[in-house]
Amino acid sequence: MDRRAKVLAGALGNCVHVAGVSGFLALAEEAGYHPLFLGPAVPPARFAEAVAEHDPEIVGIGYRLTPEVLPGLLTELHAELEARGLMQGRRFVFGGTPPTASVALQTGWIERAFTGFETTEEVIAFLKGEQAGEAEEQYASTQVERVRAKAPYPLLRHHFGLPSVEETVEGVRQIALSKILDVISLAPDQNAQESFFRPEEMDPALDGAGGVAVRTREDLERIYAASRCGNYPLLRIYSGTRDLVRWADLAWETIQNAWGAIPLCWYSELDGRSKRSTAEAIAENREAMRWYAERGIPVEVNEAHHWSLREAHDAVAVAMAYLAAYNARSVGVRHYIAQYMFNTPAGTYAAMDLAKMLAKMELIESLHTEEFTTYRQVRAGLLHFAPDLDVAKGQLAASTLVALAVKPHIIHVVGFTEGDHAARADEVIESCKIVRGVLKNALFGLPDMTADPQVLARKEELVGEARRIVEGIRLLGEGGSDPLTDPGTLALAVRSGVVDAPQLRGNPAAAGLTMTRTIAGAVRAVDPQTHRVLTEAERLQRLLPA
Repeated sequence: MDRRAKVLAGALGNCVHVAGVSGFLALAEEAGYHPLFLGPAVPPARFAEAVAEHDPEIVGIGYRLTPEVLPGLLTELHAELEARGLMQGRRFVFGGTPPTASVALQTGWIERAFTGFETTEEVIAFLKGEQAGEAEEQYASTQVERVRAKAPYPLLRHHFGLPSVEETVEGVRQIALSKILDVISLAPDQNAQESFFRPEEMDPALDGAGGVAVRTREDLERIYAASRCGNYPLLRIYSGTRDLVRWADLAWETIQNAWGAIPLCWYSELDGRSKRSTAEAIAENREAMRWYAERGIPVEVNEAHHWSLREAHDAVAVAMAYLAAYNARSVGVRHYIAQYMFNTPAGTYAAMDLAKMLAKMELIESLHTEEFTTYRQVRAGLLHFAPDLDVAKGQLAASTLVALAVKPHIIHVVGFTEGDHAARADEVIESCKIVRGVLKNALFGLPDMTADPQVLARKEELVGEARRIVEGIRLLGEGGSDPLTDPGTLALAVRSGVVDAPQLRGNPAAAGLTMTRTIAGAVRAVDPQTHRVLTEAERLQRLLPA
């Protein structure tokens, strides 16, 4: 016998519109209730009979037709319920258009009326008997708690940072008041990322390039204060491209940084975002991960997509996703946010993209222990958005739909303006609404794209190829320390070409020997002379001693 509390709902009177009723019941089931669907056009007497038969905790009444007819229907329903002694000990909720919702609330016995403008959090809060209000204590203050509180819906995260602190403060307040976003990721400009603690090295001509020109602790405190309204979103910030531990300490003290986002090999001589050698960067990046781990703060290692952005073949991206998580676990990280960037490179087909992400997931989640767990964070590719903003809106929706196949805990919303300009506050909100629309239509009942034979075959291929790369790195180790966490060995893997990307050609810190081609939507390594696809066994045999 199903002992869960019951939610009973249907469309009242002559109303046949039940999509909203069905959606409400789906949410109720996810929240732990036993849903009971009465269907369309339920007469008041039959509605009351069903309440008597099933004794639900919550009764949902749907009506989307002419509001002038509704008072009579609700009066009749109330009389039927009263006659059977069914008004006490249960909650009544209404769903319909804004005009019909207004009528329903005037009855005095309907507790809440939903019109479709509510956030998911508000609906879930109602179902859980909570009040989604304005007090900060009503919103979870950590990433782990927020994921748990919002489930089954994923958190929404978006980057935001306009050139001036004033613009950013006002934008953060506007976004928080919209209640649309769970996590605001502050984007400081490159001057701040590289030289915040060395202001004499900043180039004033680059102020505001790539983000907000934060220059003092007080700038960050003002931005954080602006976010303390609406749904009190979590804040986080880029890690900095050097002085990462000092940045971590500052970010925690000023904005309660929700989690650290740190690369493994990058922000170094590889990408020119700092002057650190690859080995120095890996060592410092690992220390920053350790800093967060010691304080129980989650960590995201932004690594794999940096290789894909430089046209590395898919097997390298999968291998580096594994190594990123492996390194985080090795320094004591307990809660790991695994980022899965879709549409990268831009010519990747959806099926091949999904296969790549499933391969990453299989390897990353093979590291799970009681002390190490991961959260899936998906996002659209930075470089695939068209400068035509209408086209880009479609791309954002399409990418989100495919990404739902991996059942993410967090959606990193990339603004549809990315191909043209950094998103303003209103564009951040609009981008999140587009994603909310996808969730509304597709979070539940989406066909299982991960079961497609083509996807599964490519996933298995990539898992095997990535393991060969990881084994190749192990062979470079000289004994003693773990080669998969040793900065010198990992830097050697890049210099020797075991881990490589075409766009690193000419960089003295990398090999730049690998040629790749996008073939049927998958990025593969090919022979530079014949353009024949190379397996990893063939490619690595050319690089490593027998």
